[in-house]
Amino acid sequence: RRFGCSVCGKRFWEAALLMRHQRCHTEERPFRCGVCGRGFLRSWYLRQHKVVHTGERAYKCALCGKRFAQSSSLAEHQR
Repeated sequence: RRFGCSVCGKRFWEAALLMRHQRCHTEERPFRCGVCGRGFLRSWYLRQHKVVHTGERAYKCALCGKRFAQSSSLAEHQR
């Protein structure tokens, strides 16, 4: 692993991965919610956040029919 973070020492195979990682040490949040303006480190975090505004519950339990906004919540429910 050739690319090391100067703040925490974590190492990466690619420079792009190091650059993405370094955002966690700064205030940089390039993915912004168009509704509330909250910023996120990764686009995936923004997609998860958007359900706060839409109320969408795309994940449905096959056993009881209960719906969840996040797949992790459905998985926890099914345990």
